[in-house]
Amino acid sequence: MMAQDNRKPITAVETVKNLTAADVIELCDAAIETIESGGGFGWLTPPPRNMLEDYWKGVMLIPERELVIGRIDGVVGASCQILRPPRNNEAQKLTCTLTTFFVAPWARGQGLAPLMLDEAEAFSRSEGFKVINLDVRATQQRAIQRYEAAGYIRFGEHPKYAYINDEYATGYYYYKDIQEKSERTAKHPEKG
Repeated sequence: MMAQDNRKPITAVETVKNLTAADVIELCDAAIETIESGGGFGWLTPPPRNMLEDYWKGVMLIPERELVIGRIDGVVGASCQILRPPRNNEAQKLTCTLTTFFVAPWARGQGLAPLMLDEAEAFSRSEGFKVINLDVRATQQRAIQRYEAAGYIRFGEHPKYAYINDEYATGYYYYKDIQEKSERTAKHPEKG
């Protein structure tokens, strides 16, 4: 008789500056599974493996992008990116964009998504950003629930946001003020 393993999985998230070869392989595996399950951060079908590997390596080379990865028991099962505004966009220098957020099917239900959001927000705040923007397809109901539960405010809808299976899909736009409460109330005491 085999003993039952009742331990909880170990979850961890981090904003990474470098990817190991194993990280790239695991990111590709997680991305492919996510794309095949319909949540593919832009891709509708998995691209060739070498293209996906180049994509992840390329993310690390772009100064305006930061990569957050989530692990369960040491294996990469989630990622998102923080996109800084271009340097010439001084008017939006305090606003970043959360993009390409996914959790692989095998990693869902383990609490990774809220940890990923917390890490992305903490990193963005540490870099001086005050607001995070994001967009999501209306079909991604679980992601929408997660964003709204985390305090993201929907401010727009685009009826032709994406084109999937020969029809348009609606998309929603969100933002969140990530300033510390003490920082907001110091500037606007009436909103404390």
